[in-house]
Amino acid sequence: MLDKTPTLLLVEDDPGDERLTIRALKKHNIVNDIVVTRDGEEALEWLFGTGRYSDRDATLTPAAILLDLNLPKISGLDVLKRIRSDDRTRRIPVIVLTTSSEEADRLTSYDRGANSFVRKPVDFLQFSEAVRILGLNWLIFNEAP
Repeated sequence: MLDKTPTLLLVEDDPGDERLTIRALKKHNIVNDIVVTRDGEEALEWLFGTGRYSDRDATLTPAAILLDLNLPKISGLDVLKRIRSDDRTRRIPVIVLTTSSEEADRLTSYDRGANSFVRKPVDFLQFSEAVRILGLNWLIFNEAP
């Protein structure tokens, strides 16, 4: 079940990239609620309402997930695998947003069910434009199941 105000889950361990992503979304008037988790374990706890998020209603799923691959505790690829293996979360759009340029990461992301794989541009203007397009596509135009 989707929340009335679609939430975006940002799974990002780098505070600078977190700030840039949120700044870019706000700059382009994408005003969805944004939940930030900073490692793979925290992301899964938030999604499934366990651990430190055991009081959260896990039936309220995010409209989309922006997922970094290089995460502490549980890797982004393992988070993606867990998301796709559970009926409650398998249909949530997952956009891998990463600095990795490894072909193996891209292929494995798609093999595990990523909807999109985007390399983070180094330049802020390019990064901002990439986030704008992702936000419009996955939070505004996309029709969730």
